[in-house]
Amino acid sequence: MHTDQTDEQIIGCLLRDARAPYAEIGEQVGLSAPAVKRRVDRLRERGLITGFTALVDPAALGWTTEAFVELYCTGRTSPDAIRTAMDSTPEIIAAYTVTGEADALLHLRTRDTAHLEAVLERVRMAPFVQQTKSVLVLSRLIDRR
Repeated sequence: MHTDQTDEQIIGCLLRDARAPYAEIGEQVGLSAPAVKRRVDRLRERGLITGFTALVDPAALGWTTEAFVELYCTGRTSPDAIRTAMDSTPEIIAAYTVTGEADALLHLRTRDTAHLEAVLERVRMAPFVQQTKSVLVLSRLIDRR
């Protein structure tokens, strides 16, 4: 899926502000608003742009406690089974399959440690969860989104 420099500039604009008007993006990349719209439509059709989302400041929700949780599963638990079981927990902001001893790594945001403990109890209720190991985040040194 080849993109040219203009497509990459448009994607960069959308990564900075997915709600930017096409006219504003056009000014930055040297195209008219209709030309930007055609390119965005084409990028979506080709699957390079898969959607648009709102980024919510977790602190605004009061979710200031952040943790990474290693998930250890019984037997041969599939990534789909983990995804299905964990997807209904909004405090899990990301989940990954990983190398090493753990089967998955969960990234959580909660209000406080009591809320984190409650979420961990829900995570451990999945029938395939054998063990979890948690690490609390003290501060973010680099945050590239």
